[in-house]
Amino acid sequence: MKKLLCLCAALMMAFTAASAFAASDVTGSWTTNMAGPNGDSMLITFTFKQDGVKLTGTVASPMGDPMEITEGKVDGDKISFNVSFNGMTIKHDGVVTGDTIKLTSKSDSADFPGMEMTLTRAKTTP
Repeated sequence: MKKLLCLCAALMMAFTAASAFAASDVTGSWTTNMAGPNGDSMLITFTFKQDGVKLTGTVASPMGDPMEITEGKVDGDKISFNVSFNGMTIKHDGVVTGDTIKLTSKSDSADFPGMEMTLTRAKTTP
């Protein structure tokens, strides 16, 4: 009975560890549409480069040069990173599910309200 319990515990730990690394690589381009300052929809492109648990890349919009991602991390199906914009830091936390990322952002400034968005992996052309 003890051996059976040990075997079950070992299998549970193995499956838990495997699921922690089950998230797919987020490297590539991801897009979303959001309302711009005048209410028009604008395309935002997130370009990620994943190296193990480290996440780097840029965020680009029609409103200026791409912004560098800092403090990027990948933990299983969760990602997090910061972007500096107009003197404020915007923190992003997301959950990856296949070809979508549910992303929540919040700022250290009251001038920039938090928001939620869904990113979709950009299709690569063959």
